[in-house]
Amino acid sequence: MNLTKLFETQKILRDRIGYNEPDRFNKLILALLVELGECANEWRGFKFWSKNQKPRTKKFGVGFANPGGVFQYETNPLLEEYVDGLHFILELGLEINLDTFVFYLLPECGETVTEQFNWIFTVVVDFGAFKNKGDYNELISSYIHLGKMLGFTWEEVEQAYYTKNKINHQRQEEGY
Repeated sequence: MNLTKLFETQKILRDRIGYNEPDRFNKLILALLVELGECANEWRGFKFWSKNQKPRTKKFGVGFANPGGVFQYETNPLLEEYVDGLHFILELGLEINLDTFVFYLLPECGETVTEQFNWIFTVVVDFGAFKNKGDYNELISSYIHLGKMLGFTWEEVEQAYYTKNKINHQRQEEGY
């Protein structure tokens, strides 16, 4: 798993966005927490009050192609939200001046997906407070474990990351 290329790709988007205000780090922490919550929402496994606790892994949509064609497409909302979180984790690494990072994969902290989500929320808050490489390693390691627990391969994650990165660049062109 090579994070260097992901950092390089994220840095290009970061430079394009160009937001460098003093509140950047805190906004990134909040954005990651929001994306983590959105990912949990698509996972649905914590919703003991709902009869539908299956992860949302398929969503169908309709698109329009020029000239005048219509096409259907399928997305994986759970993977999309997971990758949105990965974008912010990479951004946070860049914030503490990591552009290459050799991390060590720590043991899983949660025995269940619910416990892993809860653990990551804690790790994000700790990293936000201390901004050190050890907490960052814990964050990225825990997040990779979460992806595995959700059933994603690293290849799927990378492909979805690059797809979403292209969308993020398009959004910048369109004034999103």
